[in-house]
Amino acid sequence: MKNESTIIDVPAESSSAMKGKAPLIGVAKDHTTPNASGGYKRGLSIFDFLLRLAAIIAASVAAGTMFTSDETLPFFTQFLQFEAGYDDLPTYQFFVIAMSIVSGYLVLSLPISVVTIVRPLATAPRLLLLVLDTAALAFNMAAASSAAAISYLAHNGNQNTNWLPICQQFGDFCLKSSGAVVSSFVAVVFFTILVVLSGVALKRH
Repeated sequence: MKNESTIIDVPAESSSAMKGKAPLIGVAKDHTTPNASGGYKRGLSIFDFLLRLAAIIAASVAAGTMFTSDETLPFFTQFLQFEAGYDDLPTYQFFVIAMSIVSGYLVLSLPISVVTIVRPLATAPRLLLLVLDTAALAFNMAAASSAAAISYLAHNGNQNTNWLPICQQFGDFCLKSSGAVVSSFVAVVFFTILVVLSGVALKRH
């Protein structure tokens, strides 16, 4: 009795055909992720640029308002007159200088912000802005906080040290200086958002 056997030939795919199919999955992944990430980061960069423009306005208004806050009382004699100005207080002098420096920095940072819009995936410009914005935020906060303390004394005085409030006499001076302090804190808020935006953009790299 003869053993019957059946041989079935299964055609094997050539190695060249397998090589042609393998890379197709990888190519689809590489083209979607960078484009989506780039669009997201470009949106953050545009928002960053607009915030810098708003911060420039806030810091410039703070410095300019404090610089022009001089007031002279209407009653004075030939040898004596009552005048109040920012240059009478070293804290307010520091405030004007600090906010002017902050305004200048914000103007100089605009080209770097434009670079992040043109090249949204670049890491170096964002890292540079994060470091400089953090330093400017600390500088701005120091100026705003110290000026706020002096403004509080000008409005309320201090009975323990016999410091009398001067805002009843120098109303315009106190109004302008207080407005400058408020504007400087608005700039602090803008800087805080800028730092957070840079951190979020760097984290998604």
